[in-house]
Amino acid sequence: MWQIIKNEWYSLTRNRTLLTVSIGFVGLLIATIYLGHLQTQKNTQQYIEAKNHLRTQWESIRAMNPHGAAHYGTYVFKPANVLSSLDEGVNSITGKVLRVEGHVQNEIMYSEASQSQTISKFGKLKGALLLQYIIPLLLIFLAFQSINREKQSGRLKLLLLQGITITQLTFAKTLAVCSYGIGLLLVTISAYTILNLDNITTNIIARAGLFFLSYSLYYFILTALTVYLSARWVSTNLALTSMLGVWIFWTIFLPNMLMSSVESLHELPSREALKAAMKEDRAKGLDGHNPADERSKELEKQILEEYQVDSLSQLPINFDGIVMQEDEEIGNQVWDKHFGNLRNVFEDQKQSYQLGGIVNPFISLQNASMGLAGSDNLHHQEFLVQVENYRRVFIKELNDQHAFGGSKTGDWGWKADNDFFKSVSDFNYQPIQLSTVIGNYSIDLILLLGWGVVVSFLLISGTKKMRIQ
Repeated sequence: MWQIIKNEWYSLTRNRTLLTVSIGFVGLLIATIYLGHLQTQKNTQQYIEAKNHLRTQWESIRAMNPHGAAHYGTYVFKPANVLSSLDEGVNSITGKVLRVEGHVQNEIMYSEASQSQTISKFGKLKGALLLQYIIPLLLIFLAFQSINREKQSGRLKLLLLQGITITQLTFAKTLAVCSYGIGLLLVTISAYTILNLDNITTNIIARAGLFFLSYSLYYFILTALTVYLSARWVSTNLALTSMLGVWIFWTIFLPNMLMSSVESLHELPSREALKAAMKEDRAKGLDGHNPADERSKELEKQILEEYQVDSLSQLPINFDGIVMQEDEEIGNQVWDKHFGNLRNVFEDQKQSYQLGGIVNPFISLQNASMGLAGSDNLHHQEFLVQVENYRRVFIKELNDQHAFGGSKTGDWGWKADNDFFKSVSDFNYQPIQLSTVIGNYSIDLILLLGWGVVVSFLLISGTKKMRIQ
């Protein structure tokens, strides 16, 4: 069996056309990763510069009313992901900049797609495009040719007469061709590692390792299935056409069909409906029986009783700051309710879509690829949640300073000094732990492994007693 693998590789290296294509493709892979690395570096540098510039501006604020500073706000930038040069996932269609201010939770802005004149799934050369579409297509043609060459030359009967079983032959052919794809994958990972030596961590190594494993399994699945069909069917043209049909169905039609079905099954509210519902809840209260003016009167009564005074003018604090923070708390509850529902719908969609991996390993590969590269919707939603949590702390510090910093109710001319604004904490994004990522995409990794077992069983049982003509 090992000798067959060596002979297969020897045959591949003697193919000048394949060598030329391989050299060109490796160059294209390296160029794609390098350009992606440059873009990631550029984004990271812009992120650092913008973050430092805004922090310097904030810390340069002189005396200013805290409520005015809450309206002034600040901006938070989504940090560039180190692994995004391998698979940028949803990063090109999600925004990168989020304004943090009082009274409102803003939408993230300035996505790459929104600033592009042409938006096409294949319009931009990406590492994932080559790894998920081009290499598998090469493997299908190589695997088909590997069996077809033995049939046409008559060597197949000679090999069988020499004692090689069909199972050994098909497995050897599969491993030989699959190793070609794995070799290209290794080149990609190696180029990425060399370009990012300064940023390599144990977390990135673990993610890259699982990334490599996911693609290796997918390459094995495609190669084994192609070898099986080529060996099983007498008509070579039918075998190749069938495998290409499977590949097209897996990579183009089925993902779109399943996503459309999932979106219909777990439907998201429209942006207009969401905004209207949030506005209504904010005005009336979550239970619909607690309008804003009644809440203010109840809060005023509560504070007067707490400080044992008869009027707001007698309070030793600024009631205006308390009212603004109370408004924030209501807004936070509204955000938690509606965006919590959205996240639940996203999670239901993700889980339903993942089940498509039972009939389509390409879906499992895409999910695992984006998740391990940190460019999936899970990472994006986590960023939005962390920004919102920071916004709440940020605005509460300003409101508390307005309420308890020394001013009195109605004194809108009171100003906090620069030392206070310097003490307000800056946003610090915390990356998602790998264990969380594995937990969210374990089903995709398991399904890829299960597909590997299934196609291995096909090679063993489907060709064990088969006579190839």
